[in-house]
Amino acid sequence: MLDLGLEGRTVLVTGATGAIGSAAARAFAEQGARVALAFRHRREAAEELAVELSGPDRGRAFAVPYALDDAASPRWVVAAVEEHWGGLDVLVAAARRRGARREPHARFEDVPEEHWRPLVADAFAPAIRTVQWAVAGMRKRGWGRIALVTPPHVPDGDPGGEFHAIARAGLGGLVRGLVGEVGGDGVLINAVCPGPTPPDRPPTAPEGFTTCFTTPESSATGPEDIARALVFLCSAANGAITGETLTLAGRR
Repeated sequence: MLDLGLEGRTVLVTGATGAIGSAAARAFAEQGARVALAFRHRREAAEELAVELSGPDRGRAFAVPYALDDAASPRWVVAAVEEHWGGLDVLVAAARRRGARREPHARFEDVPEEHWRPLVADAFAPAIRTVQWAVAGMRKRGWGRIALVTPPHVPDGDPGGEFHAIARAGLGGLVRGLVGEVGGDGVLINAVCPGPTPPDRPPTAPEGFTTCFTTPESSATGPEDIARALVFLCSAANGAITGETLTLAGRR
């Protein structure tokens, strides 16, 4: 059996009450990791999940508020994890703002800026801030894993797909740009791009994220599929994959 080396590691999952975030939190906990659950609105859900994952000693998970629109939030969230457990080994950034609402027959030029700005602009700044604070401690300790969950992949030409593509490109650029700087300090960083969301499973988008795209269930990527990819990329078993964006296109 492959040893993922996550026993006792500390993990911060943002967007932890979304389907992807919660699936990732459970998957890391199953590997023996301690998990901090960062949430924006759903405090009760986050605290219930923390109780579920805490284990017999009640100390393997806790919930912590995380506000994407507060520039100071990433700093104190990372600080809370480091103070609670003495360090942060893994960051999974799955939180997103709502955005890219576009009617199926609307033209590109008719989409109001307030509909696409949260997805395009807010996909970058919170991720950059959180990675900045998380990577500092990882570099000092000589080991770390970071995974960013991008907006979902959609077929070319679908309404609103251009906004998702811009957001994905920005996060992919962050991943590629950091490889050379942090790799020498034992930190690997990657991104995971979910496949399209099936019609009957809209919660597969990260917490607070909405999408108008659907795909047949037979080709959809579920939260557990994404969680397994995140766990491997953020494990000790991954010693070489970095700077990549893994697209999970679903079953063909």
